[in-house]
Amino acid sequence: MEINLQKGFLLYLSLAPYFRRNSDNDLKQSLEGKEKMAEEEEKAKIKKIAELRTLLEKRVEDMETELEGLRFLLSFIDETLLEKGFKRAEIVKPIPASEYERSIPLKTVTGDLLANLYVGEDSMRVVLAEDKSFDVNTPPFTSFLVERVLAKMQEKDREAASTGEIPPDKILSYNIVRDEDLIREITIRNIGPERSRELKSSIRWTLEKMYEKMMQTS
Repeated sequence: MEINLQKGFLLYLSLAPYFRRNSDNDLKQSLEGKEKMAEEEEKAKIKKIAELRTLLEKRVEDMETELEGLRFLLSFIDETLLEKGFKRAEIVKPIPASEYERSIPLKTVTGDLLANLYVGEDSMRVVLAEDKSFDVNTPPFTSFLVERVLAKMQEKDREAASTGEIPPDKILSYNIVRDEDLIREITIRNIGPERSRELKSSIRWTLEKMYEKMMQTS
């Protein structure tokens, strides 16, 4: 009996390293399997996020295309109404009192009214003085106000929307109402509180410079 116990103990000692080795291998394989599964899940998640970004980019492009089409259609309707004898005051929408919190007259240093600026929480509307003829081709309207201020702000917002920093419907947009080459109104939306002062200063400076050139050629 004692001899059998000794033989059993010796057999256990000889086989113990084998069992430990197999157990270690099984544990290692299990950990490697879990790590591989976690990597695959992470790759799948990144792929989904990339696909979502692509969808958002396409949605932004579609919305911008639709907005441009609506602006063109509105401009076409305005021109048609003007050709039919409608006055500008009859086709321009009235200023909604609830949308704009305050009205600021923009004047020259000598007191000549250039425009009335209506400022809202997230929008701005500039109504040019009716007795002034601000031509869209007069510098620095296009080269400065449109291209360097409005277009740059819009481009910055589009980049922010493409990375998910802001939603696409918060991209700055602007619309210029014209009677042929004469500027009648400028509407800017999604300006944000931090841009209100910059836009006001840029618009005032632009109109002042345009008015100076108008006076020089009159």
